[in-house]
Amino acid sequence: MSKSLVETNNPYLVLFDCDGTLTNSHAEIVESMQMAFVSCGLNEPSDVAVSKVIGLSLKAAIEVLSSDPSCNERITEAYRQYYSAAEAALTLYPGVIETLDELQRRGYWLGIVTGKSKRGLIRVLKQFDLDGYFLVLRTADCCLSKPHPAMALECMDELGVLPERTTLVGDAIFDMQMAASANLRALGVSFGVESADVLYAEGAVDVVDDFPALLAHFPPLM
Repeated sequence: MSKSLVETNNPYLVLFDCDGTLTNSHAEIVESMQMAFVSCGLNEPSDVAVSKVIGLSLKAAIEVLSSDPSCNERITEAYRQYYSAAEAALTLYPGVIETLDELQRRGYWLGIVTGKSKRGLIRVLKQFDLDGYFLVLRTADCCLSKPHPAMALECMDELGVLPERTTLVGDAIFDMQMAASANLRALGVSFGVESADVLYAEGAVDVVDDFPALLAHFPPLM
């Protein structure tokens, strides 16, 4: 662990992705997207195809999956309805609450950068009583979609934290690419949409197999 990480005179920010990092939502996203396409009279995209766009904004994801742009608005609305109904089945990954508690106790500032809409993120935060953990939020309806670095850059700017004092944690290629564009350290989680090998290839300095293992990368700041 570098000495700079454990200095106490500057804040340190940890930015988390949501889907596939905090919440186990992969199956619900895939099924909701497939049902949305079918409800619009279109062939459903494969599980693999949907998995590869998780992390993008909904608009960007549908643009990748759809072969008929004239249907995209209907697909979008259908997806929102199906996914909203599926949210009751979402769970947090094991150890999320305990790890966030410990990161706060160790002095870290926490934030979220996600391809979800702000309304969708707020629902998730309320569902799991996560409202009090995060000082800063950026969503795909108020920022450019990942892998553009805007979400991370705006979070750092809002809190006055430097890139060398920020780490991004995510499960997707787009998270790793955003971190690289923003000059951030990136940590991957292997329990989301991408394998450890892919995340390492995209720039992750380490990939953990369970959420509490992240704590090894964040020693106490105070």
